Amino acid sequence: MRFFTAALAATVFMGGAVAFTAPARADWPERPVTIIVPWSAGGGTDATARALAQELEERFGQPFNVVNRTGGGGLVGHITIANSAPDGYTLGVITIETTMFEAQGLPGAAPEQFTLLGRYNADPIALNVRADAPYETPRDLIEAVKANPGDLKASGANRGGLSHLAWAGLLNTMGIDPEASPWVASDGSAPAMQQLAADAIDIVSTSPAEARSLVDAGEARTLVVLADERSSLHPELPTAREALGVEWSPLPFRGMAGPAGLPDEVVGKMSDALAEITRDEDFIAMMQSRGFSVAYQDTGTFTDTVKRSRDALVKAMQAVGLAKQ
Repeated sequence: MRFFTAALAATVFMGGAVAFTAPARADWPERPVTIIVPWSAGGGTDATARALAQELEERFGQPFNVVNRTGGGGLVGHITIANSAPDGYTLGVITIETTMFEAQGLPGAAPEQFTLLGRYNADPIALNVRADAPYETPRDLIEAVKANPGDLKASGANRGGLSHLAWAGLLNTMGIDPEASPWVASDGSAPAMQQLAADAIDIVSTSPAEARSLVDAGEARTLVVLADERSSLHPELPTAREALGVEWSPLPFRGMAGPAGLPDEVVGKMSDALAEITRDEDFIAMMQSRGFSVAYQDTGTFTDTVKRSRDALVKAMQAVGLAKQ
């Protein structure tokens, strides 16, 4: 009996010691974080994601590794984010295309399938042509499409993505059949701009920042921004309202997100970090030097923006026959 009591006491003591010495759950992040980018390396989303990842590494002391998961006009990468374990170790950059997939009959990446952490960038779409193209003004380009239906090919991303919708919606708004300018699908702005430089296509619908390298190299020209107000980063570019007399302003966004059900700790820390980073003068200067605006929204405001964008874009998609619902 004495042996049993002693053994029991030893067991209780050891158990207590184990309970006392067991480490508490580490604060997030305790290991590297993966950031999924649904678009190709070298494009605007990739560039801004890598800049953001560097800032996050400095603040959290862990690697934030950018991984490009392209395909399906951004669908593959967005689904990868949505299907990841909700533990905060796989996050991603989501773009406005996530508001459009469901209406195209592509399930798996609707806004409700993400935890939206915050927006950090929003830039207007612009229309770009080769430097030697005969179009001096946006009106010249539109008149050429009208006069030569089927001849002028455009690209910028996948068919049904925002770059396509921005161009097709502009034509539709101006009373022109969107099919008058055939769309050539690509994996993003970077390969589309290369196609433009190679004379394989005639128009690229993308942000001024994503066209900037070829514009600076004298191989491309930006004609117009599809916005109601001039861009603070590109004040020399006319708006669709000014140059074409139409109201058409599909505003893309880039924001951080994770799968639905992320822990409150991750949401809070990431939202705070994004707010801090987007106020940092060095980060703002770096983004602007590459032609990107900084436009922060917290998790709640960003969620509202995404839902409003979906409502407007689905209506536009229905108008040009790109929606299945």
